[in-house]
Amino acid sequence: MQKPTLAVLIASALFSMNAQAADLIQVYQQAMANDATYASARASLAAGKERVPQGRAALLPTVSFDGSVVRNDFDNSPWNEGAIGSNGPVVGGSANYTTTTNTLTLQQPLFRWANWQTYQQSKLQQAISEAQFAQAQQDLITRVAQAYFDVLAAEDTLELSRAQKTATTEQLASAKRNFEVGTQTITDTHEAQAAYDLVVAQEFAAINDLENKRSILQAIIGTAPGTLSPLKPGVQLSAPEPAQIEPWVSAAESQNYGVVSSELSYESAKRDIQKSRAGHYPTLDLIANARRQTNGGQINTISGTTNTRAIGIQYSVPLFNGFGVTSRVRESIALEDKARNDLEATRRNAANGARLAYLGVNSGLAQVKALQAAEVSSTSALESNKLGYQVGVRINIDVLNAQRQLYLTRRDLSRARYDTIMNGLRLKAAAGSLREADLGPVNNLLAK
Repeated sequence: MQKPTLAVLIASALFSMNAQAADLIQVYQQAMANDATYASARASLAAGKERVPQGRAALLPTVSFDGSVVRNDFDNSPWNEGAIGSNGPVVGGSANYTTTTNTLTLQQPLFRWANWQTYQQSKLQQAISEAQFAQAQQDLITRVAQAYFDVLAAEDTLELSRAQKTATTEQLASAKRNFEVGTQTITDTHEAQAAYDLVVAQEFAAINDLENKRSILQAIIGTAPGTLSPLKPGVQLSAPEPAQIEPWVSAAESQNYGVVSSELSYESAKRDIQKSRAGHYPTLDLIANARRQTNGGQINTISGTTNTRAIGIQYSVPLFNGFGVTSRVRESIALEDKARNDLEATRRNAANGARLAYLGVNSGLAQVKALQAAEVSSTSALESNKLGYQVGVRINIDVLNAQRQLYLTRRDLSRARYDTIMNGLRLKAAAGSLREADLGPVNNLLAK
């Protein structure tokens, strides 16, 4: 039952091997076109660019046109008819007429401190959206690279598990033959069988992990990933430039896009205080209007069209509003203090991220070098144990342990290479210098 299931899982995991391998840049281009998170950030940037025109609009004149058409019914009550008034007899009667009124009004703010602060804030908000989009671009690069190398690592694990299974199968067959001829005990056979069963279980786990990693990459690029280009054999990784940690930390504290966004938010919070205090300040506007009224009938000999024009200054001086403005000022001051502390926390996190990434790169380079030496030693140890097993100075478990050690070393070596590359990308992201062009050197490490 296990063998058919295993064959199906392996075929499913490696179905796309016949397709042409895609490299990191090709996968990144797919992500740029299909990643929903990146598309959301792009739409957010487009929305943020509209903040400045909206803020400027509060400083520009507004022009409005109002109109009305009113039907009037005039009726002089009959009981007054025939009465003698100061101007003679009162004559009863009625009339129907329509009054049409059209008004054109222009209002130009002359002094509105809150509107000016809103306009200055709109520039900061647009800059914040640009910084957030730049952060989203860096996040896309690191997410794609991480998902790409996670798939390669899972493929390496599966390949090593299958190679170890093949070697263990041979060792199990050898143990069974030796037991049949009486040169080894049943214990050797049991040990080989246990090792084989363990490798089979690890192979199932590796296949499942590969499918999971491919699903994560598929969620980013929008389609099922094909075959990916692996790292070149024996690839050499380079140390970060500059080689000192201080420039990276300094760059992270000032150029990291999270820090830039927090700095802009802090400046906007300062503007909020000024905008709240504007509730105590007077406002001054220029007002101009033209009004045209037309009567469509005759009332007391007044008929026709009346045109009026007016221009002047309109001002308003706030006197008391129930301490609402004072409360809003206190609120803005508290939010400004919050923004300042958020900025400090973001700056510290960026610096710490740069330190961790820098140390990760250097530690990874040392691990790769050590694991390369360990791979050579493990290969020699396996060959020696195989030879000793053949001549009877080593037992079966010694060979199995040597095999396991070699494959674990190779797995750790491939993972160390991937982690070192990713820490190099994260280091540049923390310093705010990660660009699409930085994928080129990484892509050159891949086999075409």
